[in-house]
Amino acid sequence: MRDAHHPHTRDLSLVEVLSALGDPVRLGLVRLLADGRERGWGQLSAPVAKSTLSHHLRVLRDAGITRTRQEGTRCYVALRRADLDARFPGLLAPVLESAEAHDAGAGVHLRESGPL
Repeated sequence: MRDAHHPHTRDLSLVEVLSALGDPVRLGLVRLLADGRERGWGQLSAPVAKSTLSHHLRVLRDAGITRTRQEGTRCYVALRRADLDARFPGLLAPVLESAEAHDAGAGVHLRESGPL
């Protein structure tokens, strides 16, 4: 996971962002991260295998929706809300509101306790 690629704000693609948000697990992860807090990968729980969760986190990162940071052996993820709002003004808020209203990604949650 060393030196993860994060696209520059100007390079974010609407098609890639919308495609990434089209999956319920990824939308659930974005909903979780919408509070602005950085989360350790170990804090995230979804109704998929760990390898599949890792894949979903990579899709979000590659689309420019999240930023991943490694600290030693731990990885942390945060929503790139400011970058998304700068590139696509007004996009994220209604997506999150609709996801909340329809309980999209409801199976994604924070672990009660565990590794960060």
